[in-house]
Amino acid sequence: MCRLMGFASKNSSSFPKILGDNLDNFLELSLQHPDGWGYSHIDSTSQSASKFREPIPALKSNHLREQIQTDTDGALLHFRWASKGLDIKESNTHPFTYNDITFIHNGSFAPFDVLEPYIADKYKKLFEGETDSERYFYYLLTEIDKHGFLAGIKSALTFIKAEISHSSANMMMMNPHYFVTACRYNQDRIPAAFAGDQDYYELKYKKTTDGIVVASSGWDQGDWTLIPNDSLLVFDRNDQSLSSEQIR
Repeated sequence: MCRLMGFASKNSSSFPKILGDNLDNFLELSLQHPDGWGYSHIDSTSQSASKFREPIPALKSNHLREQIQTDTDGALLHFRWASKGLDIKESNTHPFTYNDITFIHNGSFAPFDVLEPYIADKYKKLFEGETDSERYFYYLLTEIDKHGFLAGIKSALTFIKAEISHSSANMMMMNPHYFVTACRYNQDRIPAAFAGDQDYYELKYKKTTDGIVVASSGWDQGDWTLIPNDSLLVFDRNDQSLSSEQIR
């Protein structure tokens, strides 16, 4: 299981600029989710997403501060807690990227390759690691190819909710036009280590002066707004509009 954070804004910014000293509270979560960390960014004018990944705890990295201080108008940050049986290595570390799309996930699918039959052959050739998260990403891309970016994400989440065994399909996905957060989890499948944290899978967001920041629970989120389970939060990076839609 993992911790997620992402932001998108009209003007270039960074996680430290948006959150200030409160960012340190979120970074502390990497000590409970120590099996790798990664950062990606995709500007609204970019044609490709950039990523940096290490299979070590974020707070033990010499590169963390440098990466998260990157000036950009859209970025994702991920702390990994590896699912049982999946190796701790760079290729299993989030984010995953493809051209101008970047993605992070919190949760697990059972078995880890349950989505593989539904992934287009062109994406199966790109597998680098063994995680269910990477396969989730390429399944989303398969549906996006069929239906378009937003419609493909909705189609994928509807199918997963109805047909696929999972603890959580919580994810963040970003391209130059949209920042999408999916909140889809099973409350009865919170990891035993966090059984006392009934908000473990919750995602919340906060509007900034010119955009939005979204993050997992476990730290001081004060007046942030809860994203309901079984919903998609869509931030349009072009007109800065925010909308929400139920996953049916």
